[in-house]
Amino acid sequence: MSTTENSPASPQEPDSSRAAHRGRPLQTEFNDGRDYPRLGSFSFRRGTLTDNQENTWDENWPHLGRVLDENSVTADDQVIDLDDWFGRTGHDTIVEIGSGTGTSTAAMAPLETDHNIVAVEIYRPGLAKLLGSVVRGGITNIRMVKGDGVEVLQRMFAPGSLAGVRVYFPDPWPKARHHKRRIIQTGTLHLIASRLKPGGILHVATDHADYAEWIDELVNVEDDLEYLGWPDDPAVRDETVPVLTDRQIITKFEGKGLDKEHVIREYLWRRR
Repeated sequence: MSTTENSPASPQEPDSSRAAHRGRPLQTEFNDGRDYPRLGSFSFRRGTLTDNQENTWDENWPHLGRVLDENSVTADDQVIDLDDWFGRTGHDTIVEIGSGTGTSTAAMAPLETDHNIVAVEIYRPGLAKLLGSVVRGGITNIRMVKGDGVEVLQRMFAPGSLAGVRVYFPDPWPKARHHKRRIIQTGTLHLIASRLKPGGILHVATDHADYAEWIDELVNVEDDLEYLGWPDDPAVRDETVPVLTDRQIITKFEGKGLDKEHVIREYLWRRR
């Protein structure tokens, strides 16, 4: 793998009409020999919002949120101007892929006000809960994107533009035939590396033992990422890693895993 590559090679768009007919979101064909998550035909969860959530959404989403454009004609022309969106310059940006309901996102952001935080989630009810937390808490450094994490990274963030990427408790897709849908793949690691600036940090956490074994096999696969492991001493992590790694709160999902005596595994990489 070349360390001079700025982004995955030769992406091509699938036929959008066929993709839509199959119920699949738009997916880039990277054609670089690496493995990327492949989403099959499925129905998105359609949770409803309360009247209050709808009102909050209508009032605040236009300036705090964006939706990934999946039109194959215009999808490539949507790289975010982060300084303009956050209304400030000179601040590093961290992207959280799969933010869920944003419990840890909203807990961490007030402790990292010097950073821009972008939460990426495909499900509107989760984003609505985070949006409510942002508005009620007066949190000014969080923005949100609705869309698939891989496509959002590929289409909405410029190469070398991020100080950090977080992937906390991604769907483990436990059935063997669904492993191709796991977000941690050789291609995704390469894509994330291309979006991180030198010294940028990738932080992954899982409580699923089989997924942890999967990740263990991939920790050194990407030449542009230096695997740091997980220093148990928070003081050592603070000296080694320039971004916040303490999630501050045990989410409902994480708590269920701990109740089942799941072991949480954490992984850190640094962009070379």
